[in-house]
Amino acid sequence: MKLLRVGTAGAERPALLDEDGTLRDLSGLVADIDGELLSDESALQRVRAAAAAGDLPVLDGAGLRIGPPLGRIGKIVCIGLNYHDHACETGAAIPEEPILFMKAPDTVVGPYDTVLVPRGSEKTDWEVELAVVIGRTARYLESAEEALGYVAGYAVAHDVSERAFQIERGGQWDKGKNCETFNPLGPWLVTADEVPDPQALRLRLSVNGEVKQDGTTAEQIFPVGEVVWYLSQFMTLYPGDVINTGTPAGVALGHPDPKPFLKAGDVVELEIEGLGRQRQELKEA
Repeated sequence: MKLLRVGTAGAERPALLDEDGTLRDLSGLVADIDGELLSDESALQRVRAAAAAGDLPVLDGAGLRIGPPLGRIGKIVCIGLNYHDHACETGAAIPEEPILFMKAPDTVVGPYDTVLVPRGSEKTDWEVELAVVIGRTARYLESAEEALGYVAGYAVAHDVSERAFQIERGGQWDKGKNCETFNPLGPWLVTADEVPDPQALRLRLSVNGEVKQDGTTAEQIFPVGEVVWYLSQFMTLYPGDVINTGTPAGVALGHPDPKPFLKAGDVVELEIEGLGRQRQELKEA
């Protein structure tokens, strides 16, 4: 299924994009697309049955904002330098274990919402990423194979970063990762049954129409199942938690000087095969 949330920011309602591309209203069937729904297999089966029967009301999508496909996100755990080609372009050593950092849930916006360039920023960067959404409570999992069974679905994430804040201002990476609007998510949450191999997805990103990133999740150093297993050894993952799994080569930081960092007025477009597209215009904060 392709699950999404539509409406004004803070007042989104649950919806579904059916196999014919028709937008359907789920608000009469479920309260929201969130961890509570994703952990309730009987509720998901009711949604599937209603979609298959054509019983869900049609929504007019004209002028309707698409919000983040997941509400009440618990935490966002991110994996840094998780693509061989991205580590190479930044001159970093291949990590022996996943590099972890966190993003606050309040960085999440919709896939077509404005992204704000922080005040004082000169090095705002782009990163298209595969987001993994957890559907079952995961703690101390035994294997990567087992871990994939705890994934509810996948989405497109834009892990916007401010490199000077991240790298040059001391401390951990969090200062460059948690500026407002720095995690557009969506348009859809695609359930795991529709993504048979998360290591076979193409990711692309362009800035002002020029392709900057064109990669595949096959380049990940730590595949999805291994990442979920690894994280479960250090923290409990709950339904509705999100994992941003890293970005392929092509970020501004990896370009020769002068590096083409983002500025107000730029338009970023990104997509992942089967998971949909995003488009954001940048403005000053």
